[in-house]
Amino acid sequence: MTSSLTRRHFLASSAVLAAWARLSAADADPFGGFILGVQSYTFRNFDLEQALKRTQDLGLNYAEFYRKHIPTDSSPENLRGILALCAEYKVKPVSFGVEKFTKDHDKNKKLFDFAQAIGIKFVSADPDPDSFDSLDKLCEETKIAIAIHPHGPSGKGLHRWYSPTKILEAVKNHNPLIGTCLDTGHLIRTAQLGEKLDPAEQIKIMGARNFGLHLKDHDNKRRTDVPFGSPDGVLDVAGVLKALREVNFKGYLAIEYEANPADPSPDMKKCVAYVKDAVKKLG
Repeated sequence: MTSSLTRRHFLASSAVLAAWARLSAADADPFGGFILGVQSYTFRNFDLEQALKRTQDLGLNYAEFYRKHIPTDSSPENLRGILALCAEYKVKPVSFGVEKFTKDHDKNKKLFDFAQAIGIKFVSADPDPDSFDSLDKLCEETKIAIAIHPHGPSGKGLHRWYSPTKILEAVKNHNPLIGTCLDTGHLIRTAQLGEKLDPAEQIKIMGARNFGLHLKDHDNKRRTDVPFGSPDGVLDVAGVLKALREVNFKGYLAIEYEANPADPSPDMKKCVAYVKDAVKKLG
């Protein structure tokens, strides 16, 4: 992939900034001013270019990428090629993750350097509790936010960061750029273990520390993601968007769909259309 992306970079590098410039505020109008994209894990069965094409086909211009699609050990030359390819499909990286962080400051710094190289301001994260002193320094130096991502049920118990209450307790005395990328699907999934969390209310709890959101609906009976508006779903999309507006949310929304990995696009199209409709109802 390196050589082909490098050739593309030389052919398309002059178009990269122009393509990003076209992703103006006007592009967000169908989504009520929200930055709406896709979590590229949705397209985990596809390579980067296929994922970009499918994102473009959804009418979305933003993505939170993960390691399969943009390896964190990519050379600077290869990253330039990757960004040129993203620009070719008019899909701008806005976040990356979900990444582990530990007390190893040098290792953490490499991830922040990578984030700077691809031009993002948010990293979705599952940090160890002893990583926060390191993250304080790196967030302050780079102005890149760490958005802690809850995973709901994890094995036989709940993920250590399963709720905003748990997260706030841990980060309240740390840099204000350490907050959350909540996941509405994982918040819904906590009910499987008896902890019922309303996504809209959890957003309000996090307040100004909401930096991102994975938008998904989940059927707990069948234990599978479902398109927004499905009879088996429970997510109040309009309620979530309203809560985000109430907390003056300035981050990114990434639709993530973990069902039907062989061909998630038809269900994703339903999700995008549903969000557009929900925005219209908000006014």
